[in-house]
Amino acid sequence: MLSFRQIRQRLAEHPLARVGPGLVTGAADDDPSGIATYSQAGAQFGLNMLWTMLVTYPLMAAVQSLCARIGRVTGKGLAVNIKQAFPAWVLYGAVGLLLLANTINIAADVATMGDVLALMVGGNRHLLTVGLVVLSLAAQVLIPYHSYVKFLKWLTLSLLSYAAVLFTVHVPWSQVALRTVVPKLSFDAATATVVVGVFGTTISPYLFFWQCAEEVEDLHAQRADRALIEDGAAAPRELRRIRWDTWSGMLYSNVTAFFIILATAVTLHLAGVTDIQSATQAAQALRPLAGDFAFYLFALGILGVGAVGVPVLAGSAAYAIAEAMGWPGGLEARANDARGFYGVIAVSMIAGLGLGFTPINPIKALFYSAVINGVVAVPLLVLILLLAMRPAVLGAYTASRSSLILGWITVVLMACASVGMMIPG
Repeated sequence: MLSFRQIRQRLAEHPLARVGPGLVTGAADDDPSGIATYSQAGAQFGLNMLWTMLVTYPLMAAVQSLCARIGRVTGKGLAVNIKQAFPAWVLYGAVGLLLLANTINIAADVATMGDVLALMVGGNRHLLTVGLVVLSLAAQVLIPYHSYVKFLKWLTLSLLSYAAVLFTVHVPWSQVALRTVVPKLSFDAATATVVVGVFGTTISPYLFFWQCAEEVEDLHAQRADRALIEDGAAAPRELRRIRWDTWSGMLYSNVTAFFIILATAVTLHLAGVTDIQSATQAAQALRPLAGDFAFYLFALGILGVGAVGVPVLAGSAAYAIAEAMGWPGGLEARANDARGFYGVIAVSMIAGLGLGFTPINPIKALFYSAVINGVVAVPLLVLILLLAMRPAVLGAYTASRSSLILGWITVVLMACASVGMMIPG
């Protein structure tokens, strides 16, 4: 039998361990709030929301690639770059909106994980939720980034459970292909709300800050490396890596989301279950329709991606606030050297946990947190695009025209969907 040290060494040497931040970011995008949103899209609209994954993939990949570029070129997080390029009120407004959306997301995610674990193994869901939060918080505080991120990368394999669900149900693949390209939709407020929710959970503000920050963390982990704006010798290799990493990571994320929408469309929607308010409810509803095996696959996926998503949510808020306030921080730093940074992680997770013990139902707010993300993302995207096209920020490494075009298309589509959501009827 292998020792724990030998297992750690083999994990460290595996190719998956050398994948960059894009894989973890993509997996974190399919957190329990994302699963709930995609489940609602499939349950409510059947196969007619599959097209959103085709549209969001290049947009999401382009945006995350821009964020990664900003981090690797400047050697600074997104909040620092916003702080240096825009007025203070812009920075604090962006960080405040991020913190609000993240706290709601954390509340919904940890509550969902506790509910799912209670369904699988029994026990008090509140106590299980507290245990999950304590375990996640301890891992973030006590384990250095270079070790912790390896386990996050392996947890991304939990997304494969949603592909496996499709082997337990009948899938009309010809209809899937048709409706993915030619959906049947009514253009009304209900449709716009779901579209904004899907876009909001796929192209989420917390992912912008996380992707940029993890490029900086990886840069610091390679102690001999410097920001590309200071030393451009590695620029061709690093920018090529960023493109491959982000586009492949986001593909993994969007294919998984496609499978979630599809699985709920061919089961829940066909059975007349059209109102899904949580990932837990989706898993429970699958059980009588597709059997215990489908239920356990779906539930294990929720726990796995939740274990990735919650640290990303808390960590992105900590990076943003620490950078805005000028505090030392980073998941590689020791707790005593970055008390403010880890304090934000602790407060955001405890606040999210606390919402689960109030009359406010965080599970019901799950879908609407994705809608909030969709609305909040629009001004943040504008800031990212302005940073990415400024030579004063990125020097000779400003974003390509194609990336900028995709970025501005994302802004326009998300803004239009947000406005459409507010139109009655």
